[in-house]
Amino acid sequence: MRNSVLLILSGLLMISLTCISQERPDWVGGFPDGCTSITCGKKATVDGSVITSHTDDSHRTRSEMDIRPAAKHAPGSVTTMYRRDPFDSLAMPTYKNVPIGTIPQVAYTHGFINSAYPCMNEKQLAMGESTFGGRDNLKSDLGLIDCQRLCQLMLERTATARDAIRLAGELLAAYGWNDYGECLTIADKKEVWHFEVVGPGKGNMGAIWVAQRVPDDHISVNANASTIKEINLDDPEHFMASENIFQVAIDSGWWSPAEGPFRFCYAYAPESRTSLAARRREWRVFDLLAPSLKLDPNAENYPFSVKPDKPVTLPDLVMVFQDYFEGTEFDMTKTLTVADKDGKMVISPLANPHMPYDANKLHRINGGWGWRGERTIARWYTMYATIIQCRDWLPDDIGGVTWLALDNVATSIYIPVYAGVTDLPVSYKTPGRPKGYTRESAWWAFNRMGTLAAQRWGDMRHDVDAVWKPWQKELFDNQASFEKQALEIHQKGKPRELRTFLTNYSMGWGTKVVERAWLLGDELWTKYDELF
Repeated sequence: MRNSVLLILSGLLMISLTCISQERPDWVGGFPDGCTSITCGKKATVDGSVITSHTDDSHRTRSEMDIRPAAKHAPGSVTTMYRRDPFDSLAMPTYKNVPIGTIPQVAYTHGFINSAYPCMNEKQLAMGESTFGGRDNLKSDLGLIDCQRLCQLMLERTATARDAIRLAGELLAAYGWNDYGECLTIADKKEVWHFEVVGPGKGNMGAIWVAQRVPDDHISVNANASTIKEINLDDPEHFMASENIFQVAIDSGWWSPAEGPFRFCYAYAPESRTSLAARRREWRVFDLLAPSLKLDPNAENYPFSVKPDKPVTLPDLVMVFQDYFEGTEFDMTKTLTVADKDGKMVISPLANPHMPYDANKLHRINGGWGWRGERTIARWYTMYATIIQCRDWLPDDIGGVTWLALDNVATSIYIPVYAGVTDLPVSYKTPGRPKGYTRESAWWAFNRMGTLAAQRWGDMRHDVDAVWKPWQKELFDNQASFEKQALEIHQKGKPRELRTFLTNYSMGWGTKVVERAWLLGDELWTKYDELF
C-alpha cells in the first residue's frame, strides 16, 4: 500500500512538473532563464548616449522582425490583446498568440521596430526586457496585457520613459497584467528607468509595479532577478510605483513596517535573489565595467546601479554581451584539458562554453547553476540582441539607433537599425522556427554558423573573430561620418530622402552580414572537416 501511494505521489509530481514546464518553457530549474539587459545613463557613456539593451534568450520566441509604420486610427477602433501560449505542433517549439480581448485604440500610434519584444519607436523611446518571475500566487489570468503587448503599447503611445511608465500604470490598472514578473528597461533621450511589475494575485485585476531611475552617471543590469530594493516615493525624480505596492505586501504577510524598510524584491520576488544564475551575471556586468569595486561574485545582492570606472563605449558593451566567464574561476571550459605537444595541459580546442545542458552532464560540468554549470551572458539560444542608443542632440530619425545582432552574441555582429528606417531585409522578416531550417531566414544564417563554431571553439572562434571584428570596428568607426551625412539631408528639409538614406544603409549591412554568415558557416565546415 505504501509503495502504491509513493508511486501515485511520484506520478502526480511528474505531472505537476510537466505542466509547469509547459506553462513556463523558458524557465530552467524553477527560475526564469530569459534575458539580460544592461542600461547606461547619459553621463556614464563616452558620447552622452542613454542606453538600454536586451538579449532575447529563448528556446521558442520568434526570430523574425519588421518595421511597423506610424498609423492613424478611426474613432472607436480597438486593438487586440493576446495570450502567448507554448505551441509544439510545428517544426520547432514556438509560441502562438491567442486573442483574449480588446482595448480601445488611440487616434495615432508611433512607428516602431517590431522585434519579439518591440524595442524602439520613431521618437527614440527604447526598451529592454528580462523576466524575474515573482511569487507564483501573484500571477492572475484575468488580465489582458502581457509583457510583449505592454512593450508595444508603450512604444505606440508615448515618447518618454516617464510617460511610458505612467501609461503602463493606467493600462494595467484598467485591463490587468497576466504575465509573470518582468523588468522593462526603458530609455529615452534624457534618462533610463527600470520598471518592475508583478501580477495582482490570483483572481484579481490590476498589477503591482515599481520603477527606479538609473542615475545619469551610473550603469545598471537586470539578469532574471528583481533588483529594486528600498524605494522613496517622496522622490518622484527617481521612483514611481503603483498605489497598492505597500498594502498588498502588508496584507499578504510579506512585509511589515515593523520589520524595517520595504524592499520590493524581497516582498514580491524573494526567490529571484537566491538564483546564482542571475546574481553571477549581475556581478559579471559590474565587474567588467567597474572592476575597482571588487564585488563578491557570490554575494546575494549588489547595488541597483554603479558608476563605471570609465565612460562606457559601444565596444565595451559588445565585450560584455559576448562574455562567458573566460579566464575566471567560473569558466566552464577550465577543466576540459588535454596535453599539448610539449606535454603541457591546456584547454582542449573542443572545449565549448556554449554546450547544451546534456553535454554538461557528459563532461561533468558543475557550477553556480549545479550540473548546468554557469549561466553566462552569451548564450547559444539567444534569438536576437540589441544595444540601443538614444541621443538628444540629434533628430529622432538619426539619434535613435538599435544595434542589432542575431543568435549567440559571441559569434555575431551588431548592425545599426536607425529609428527612421522604413524596412528590413526580407531575411530578417522571414520566420525561422515554424517550418524549421531554411536558408531564407537571417537568424538561421547565424544560428547555423554559431552552432558550428561552438563544436571546435578553441580554433573556430578565431576564424569567426577574423571576419566580424574588423566589420564591427568599421561600423563603429564610421558611425559619426555616416550620421553627419544623414544630418545634412535632415537640415535640407528632406525627410523622405533621409529615411531612404537610413533604410538603405541598415538594409545594406543587414544583407551583407547575413550573406557572410552563410559563407562563414560553409568555410568552417570545410576547414575543420573531421576535426569536430
